[in-house]
Amino acid sequence: MRYFEDFQVGDVVDLGSRMISQEEIIAFAQQYDPQPFHIDPVQARGSMFGGLAASGWHTCCLYMRLLVDNLLLDTDSMGSPGLEELRWLKPVRPGDTLHARLTVLESKPSRSRPEMGILRCRAEMVNQHDELVLSMVNAVFFGRRPA
Repeated sequence: MRYFEDFQVGDVVDLGSRMISQEEIIAFAQQYDPQPFHIDPVQARGSMFGGLAASGWHTCCLYMRLLVDNLLLDTDSMGSPGLEELRWLKPVRPGDTLHARLTVLESKPSRSRPEMGILRCRAEMVNQHDELVLSMVNAVFFGRRPA
């Protein structure tokens, strides 16, 4: 179990990788973001993306899954108040392998809730060409180590 005190400014946490398929891109988009460049490979060729591209929200969900599986389930995570910044920098394509990492930017104990600390983090995902496709900055609450 990792607690607030186990994270230091500058720490980089490797969150693993995940390949995304055309079927996943289309299924997610049909349910949550049914724009033609996310659901129709033929129409997507004529779009600004020049081909099928995953919804940015799908990319966020893939990041979240890697974060939960490879970090949060082994911590005293207490949620997040939200995002400060979210950027989709390159399209995510069928067959891309996305690799995620989290960098601790700031660490401070909570003044109002002494049982928790707050980490400000940068989340990033790169594709198999090491091109940055997703960048987020957000705060995460973690429980303090018990006495």
